[in-house]
Amino acid sequence: MYEFKPDDAWNFARHVHAQAQERNGELFFRVCPYCNPRPTRDNLNSFSINMKTGQFKCLRSSCGVTGNMLTLSKDFDFSLGNEVDEYYRPRRQFRKLKSPDKPIEPKPEAIRYLAGRGISEDVIKKYQITVQTEHPEILVFPFLDDSGKMQFVKYRKTDFDREKDKNKEWCEANCKPILFGMAQCEGFDQLVVTEGQIDSLSVATAGIGNAVSVPTGAKGFTWVPYCWDWINRFEEVVVFGDYEKGRITLLDELSARLKCTVKHVGEADYRDCKDANEILQKYGPEYLKACVENAVMVPVRRVVDLADVENVDIFNLQKLKTGIRQIDRLLYGGLPFGGLVLISGKPGEGKSTLAGQILANALQQGRRCFAYSGELPNYQFRAWLDFQIAGRKHIFEYRNQWGDSNYNISATNRQMIADWYRGRCFLYDSDTITGEEHESLTVTAEEVIKKYGVDVVLLDNLMTALDFEDVSACDKYDKQSLFVKRLARMARKHNALILLVAHKRKNNFSANENDEISGSGDISNLASITIAYEKDRELGSSQRRLKVSKNRLFGKTETGGYIMEFDEKSKRIYGQGDDLDYDFGWDENDGWISCPDDMEIPF
Repeated sequence: MYEFKPDDAWNFARHVHAQAQERNGELFFRVCPYCNPRPTRDNLNSFSINMKTGQFKCLRSSCGVTGNMLTLSKDFDFSLGNEVDEYYRPRRQFRKLKSPDKPIEPKPEAIRYLAGRGISEDVIKKYQITVQTEHPEILVFPFLDDSGKMQFVKYRKTDFDREKDKNKEWCEANCKPILFGMAQCEGFDQLVVTEGQIDSLSVATAGIGNAVSVPTGAKGFTWVPYCWDWINRFEEVVVFGDYEKGRITLLDELSARLKCTVKHVGEADYRDCKDANEILQKYGPEYLKACVENAVMVPVRRVVDLADVENVDIFNLQKLKTGIRQIDRLLYGGLPFGGLVLISGKPGEGKSTLAGQILANALQQGRRCFAYSGELPNYQFRAWLDFQIAGRKHIFEYRNQWGDSNYNISATNRQMIADWYRGRCFLYDSDTITGEEHESLTVTAEEVIKKYGVDVVLLDNLMTALDFEDVSACDKYDKQSLFVKRLARMARKHNALILLVAHKRKNNFSANENDEISGSGDISNLASITIAYEKDRELGSSQRRLKVSKNRLFGKTETGGYIMEFDEKSKRIYGQGDDLDYDFGWDENDGWISCPDDMEIPF
């Protein structure tokens, strides 16, 4: 009846006015709410609730209390929701109705009306349907529980006039809500649940033995605490709700709540009808019985038949060429879309430069891009990217007042470059964020993907990006893990390529490159490709080693690394076989040229 939710633990902390903080999957209370000791160093944080199971404990030997959220609910009068409260510690006092000494005899008016709706006389007698003596136009539905006791009574007008009458159906006040037809059920193999009483009578008329209906309509589930144990004794429950606006009433709630197997009548079997009684009247009892017999299983969410999965050739997936020949060859054409690519390295060794160059290549291939730079102001990020796009032949060199070489791009060329990527490259404007204002990066990234058609996202870097992410009640590693999970899901959902820049650990002795990334282990685990770019003592001062330590799609890695050169003038990184002076095309053909996805790479 109850399943633990982490919010319940936080709500309990607020209920008892406790100071609490979450660490390593536990919610720690400053003091135990049971023993409530004087706060000293030995007594602090001795009480905790496990945020996966809801189990709690106090580590003080003089207390040692243990239990779960139901224990806390009982001991501290803490609500876990009306249904859970009523099931585990019922408080409501219902009217005690007089149960009939013998079965109720249906009156002729009830038989006449229900027969007109296709209900057999045997079923009317079995379910003891009658009418009020003084008002024979009002049907009476007695709700008897599985022991035969009268718990609930419902009425229905057979001559309902929408203009004159307020209600078509109503029930006795302050009665225990249970399912109609419980007393008439035999065995616990299959149970059919309908929305209306006449619908369950229709199912019974079709020869289905166990048919019940809910007391107060499709949205009323007050009966659940009082019928929970009984209904879960059945091997399977078939939902035969009303079919309205392409949905079957009762289905979502019952399939989510019940522990037994849940099926439902197929949508196509309703044909042009709304409910079971309409099907009975139009197509007869045999067809109605077939509807129940052909009920289909409620599919398990997020589970598909493997045979229905799309057949995709991974070698022909959509990819982004990095412009670095050795990497593109290793990855059979570049970085695949639909995944998270991790670019790691130590501070100041060029990982952001590499990420920026990949972004420039994406623009050259006609992609729309979005970037976040946590370490550079907007103008500096643009300037660095413009140098990489411009290339050496469009950059002029001059001497500053101290005699050192400086580089620049002419105003005309800067404008041409800006016109080339205008409307295709967007930057997170962190310059406008002040104080404690938060703008979620994942929310913003998904918004630009959907609104601007962006399919390449660069986030530089992980640690500063987390400052803008709205993740409450998490420690540092939980926060990192949740953030990277959001990015990985976003990449898959929108078939986007997300580049995430992350620092390496300052001091690390692991032989595994993926373990060197600073932070939660989920960072590298969730990435489809991991690239490391860093200095090496064996190399020159302008050289770097580029390694591919993880390649989930193809399996091929290059942990030995490729030696990369860096050109100070153009800020470009290049390796063996790469063209340092590659022309991005911004200065011809009205500003830019496109690079088809199927262009062959000269391996």
